Amino acid sequence: MADIRDDNKPTVVVSRCLGFCHCRYNGDVISDAFVEQLKDHVNYITVCPEVEIGLGVPRNPVRLVLDNGNLELYQPATGNIYTEEMNRYSAELFESLGEIHGFLLKGRSPSCGTKDVKIYVNKEKAVGSVKGVGLFASRAMERYPNLPMEEEGRLTNYAIREHFLTKLYTFFRFGKVKDSGAMKELVKFHAGHKYLLLSYNQSQSRILGKIVANHEKKHFREVAELYEHHLSLAFARLPSRNNYINTFMHIFGYFSDEITAGEKAFLLDRFQKYREDKIHISVVLNVLRAYVIRFNLEYLLDQVLWEAYPEELLNIKDSGK
Repeated sequence: MADIRDDNKPTVVVSRCLGFCHCRYNGDVISDAFVEQLKDHVNYITVCPEVEIGLGVPRNPVRLVLDNGNLELYQPATGNIYTEEMNRYSAELFESLGEIHGFLLKGRSPSCGTKDVKIYVNKEKAVGSVKGVGLFASRAMERYPNLPMEEEGRLTNYAIREHFLTKLYTFFRFGKVKDSGAMKELVKFHAGHKYLLLSYNQSQSRILGKIVANHEKKHFREVAELYEHHLSLAFARLPSRNNYINTFMHIFGYFSDEITAGEKAFLLDRFQKYREDKIHISVVLNVLRAYVIRFNLEYLLDQVLWEAYPEELLNIKDSGK
């Protein structure tokens, strides 16, 4: 675990087998382009829960099974059950982590998988399975319900990757606000994220605005806690194209009377092409931002929407999965 962290970067808990160590059950390490790309932009804390509970490398595989209605981490070769050890390790790790901002875990692992992990309906493999969440990942979701958590395989999809990065850096910035303990910093955060929040979830954006207004004069800690909960709800799902186009129209309204009919037609055509998935969102954002700069619209210039995460991490390649 890293002892020294750069406070200007988010901290991400990552599965150690994703390029850091030969610690998979068969002694393999998995090279992952996104994990590698992210290295310079985050503080990584690497974990291998199965090694940490003493299973070693290489090791006999473990699986999740339902045993008398209980979910267990089971090792068929030995008949051993490691559920208690995994739960204890998870709790102790979380106590030691300090402030973190997200998880990037190994997909389909009985410990780390976040979706589609096989859960066998009993200890006999042949009887069938259902889908669920790895045991370590499940404990992490309980402990950190608001933070972004993804597995490496899903992040080959552009939309999921964009969402993960946007949520990761948003919660990193929000962590700075919480640390400040200052209401004015929360007001500033909300103002700067207005159009990003509008793009994600309009109803939650309105609720967050009311929380920041704080008409009941609640203590900062209480306001921040409530804000964080609704911020998580705002980022619970990927944003829709219609929501983004609504945001584009809001921004367009600031300068629409100042541009020519030809410019208006061009911009509206860009919006439509984005709606039809014919151009990438960055094309629209860059054109809009150019007008915001041209007309020196200071409030809009400061919006996080233009660069919700470091530009160097923008990669429009998509696996199609």
